[in-house]
Amino acid sequence: MSEIVCDDCMHHCHLAEGKTGFCRARRNVHGQNVCDNYGRLTSMAMDPIEKKPFARYYPGSLILSVGSYGCNLACPFCQNSTISMVDDSHVTYRTVMPDHLAEIVMAYPESIGLAFTYNEPLISWEYIRDCAKILKPQGKKIVLVTNGCISHAVMETLMPYIDAMNIDLKGDAQFYKNELHGSLDLVKQTITYVYDKCHLEVTTLVIPGKNDSEAFIESEASWLASLSKEIPLHLSRYFPRYHYEMPATDVDHMKKLQKCAQKYLSWVYLGNVW
Repeated sequence: MSEIVCDDCMHHCHLAEGKTGFCRARRNVHGQNVCDNYGRLTSMAMDPIEKKPFARYYPGSLILSVGSYGCNLACPFCQNSTISMVDDSHVTYRTVMPDHLAEIVMAYPESIGLAFTYNEPLISWEYIRDCAKILKPQGKKIVLVTNGCISHAVMETLMPYIDAMNIDLKGDAQFYKNELHGSLDLVKQTITYVYDKCHLEVTTLVIPGKNDSEAFIESEASWLASLSKEIPLHLSRYFPRYHYEMPATDVDHMKKLQKCAQKYLSWVYLGNVW
């Protein structure tokens, strides 16, 4: 069987027959680029919308949140590494087809809709699309919490179905390249494309010695403000996770960075500072 190239993200993985790519979720099946984790859910919970985090999208509401496995980044500080950094042979999941998941969502009228989160949802974009096609006509919201490292073609396909996104903006170009195996340019492309097409909020996990300089935060906030100063920015406090063992980010420094970002943006929130 012939090798194929997956163009869904910056890796452009060359997939031999039966093999998965960097994300562990896209597979070459008889020459087709298939979403191998389609409907395979590792996590499901009813969450406050603020936990995603969203500060200015239906505050006080609840949303059913689901996740699968796999990710197209390799963040050494990942907070969900037990599902995002593994493949199907190292995780427990159950298969929930879109019609069944829609039934579950509709059984909870207190939920505003469905959030795809926990691992990287956009590597399973077909599943998002198919669930949204059922739920949106029933008045439910479709929300993504994502790293934003996805092709423009995928975003164009999904955009008609998405109501809100929270996109991570993790650091500068070298940080993405050297430590995350990602692309800052691709994240910025995604943010630029979606900011005026759905509700958008942005999150930066502030990590000591990596992305916690005033210069970086001011640069980030200034760039976001060039799109719209009304884009909410969440500065989230880092705690030791996965391969990173440096101490948690200093709270007073977080507050200083918040003031830096507030020079440019109307809404800047601190997370995990209690």
